[in-house]
Amino acid sequence: MRLTLHIWRQSGPDDKGRFKTYQLDAVNEHMSFLEMLDVLNQQLIERGEDPVAFEHDCREGVCGMCGLMINGLPHGGYKGTTTCQLHMRHFKDGQQLTLEPWRSAAFPVLKDLIVDRSPFDRIMQAGGFVSVNTGSAPDANAISVPKDDAELAMDYAECIGCGACVAACPNGAAMLFMSAKVAQLALLPQGQPERERRVRAMVETMEEEAFGACTNFTSCEAMCPKEISISAIARMNKEYRKAFLPGRPVGGGKVS
Repeated sequence: MRLTLHIWRQSGPDDKGRFKTYQLDAVNEHMSFLEMLDVLNQQLIERGEDPVAFEHDCREGVCGMCGLMINGLPHGGYKGTTTCQLHMRHFKDGQQLTLEPWRSAAFPVLKDLIVDRSPFDRIMQAGGFVSVNTGSAPDANAISVPKDDAELAMDYAECIGCGACVAACPNGAAMLFMSAKVAQLALLPQGQPERERRVRAMVETMEEEAFGACTNFTSCEAMCPKEISISAIARMNKEYRKAFLPGRPVGGGKVS
């Protein structure tokens, strides 16, 4: 398989960046997308050129680091598929591919296809956690969780924080990412003590970052590699409104 790759090259945050075209021959259809980039980089290194910088770690669709735009779509646009899970058999011989980093004001480009996703880290640091008392671990069956709540919480917990939702949103909103984290913990007993404080802190932190507002395009759900439902956004909005009801405690208490 022969491909023409138009890849965004940017030496650093202060560089304007530009597209550069590469021809890649003898691409095996069984390669993953990242393996194809590995082959390209090996050729660039052998020619004494700077390899294309891109993020990766697990290469199993778990860590979310591999996110990039392929022909204008996050992760290539295949349902339930991260970039590292995408294989070259999905493309045609002679096809032209345009590779870009996430395009969002909140995710400045660090180099080539790598962006700074630390705003997600700051949102999680603001409230995406639970506090537990020290001591021995409680018995696994000590706290009962309704089956429906447990399954829904697990659905939301599948979010890997890759940022595809932000890249897909015309507004660059982070609502799907944040709402998945808020909704997950709001459904579980362990998340109740800090329930109101959590949603307030995470929303405030999100607004301090350069993310846009959600206007229900639903492109985030369509491009999410873990197929997180936008029902999480509705749940988070409900959590946020109830956190400001008169007489509500700053933290604690179950909101039904």
